[in-house]
Amino acid sequence: MTMRSTRSTVTFSNPFTVPGYPGELPAGSYELLVEEELLQGLSFEAYRRTATYLRVRGQDGQAGRSELRETTEADLKAALRRDADTAEANKNSEAALSPQEDLE
Repeated sequence: MTMRSTRSTVTFSNPFTVPGYPGELPAGSYELLVEEELLQGLSFEAYRRTATYLRVRGQDGQAGRSELRETTEADLKAALRRDADTAEANKNSEAALSPQEDLE
């Protein structure tokens, strides 16, 4: 069985949650590790995702440590969608708008 790993970075503008893990993770950039296996017996090269991991940095007393947290592609997409929705809502909120000038 042939395996491959792909690393990329995802960035969250706001604190976020990942199902299956308690508490919020802080906004920031996170390394994403995707593992896939080669599907055998096809006339073309194709891979199937076998695991998705998010590297989470330690906080407070564990600042020098990090861990890989297994997640799913669907959960990660949902978290990114919520982050984008929150960023858009914050952008359009009255608190984010500059005050109107007094026209008197």
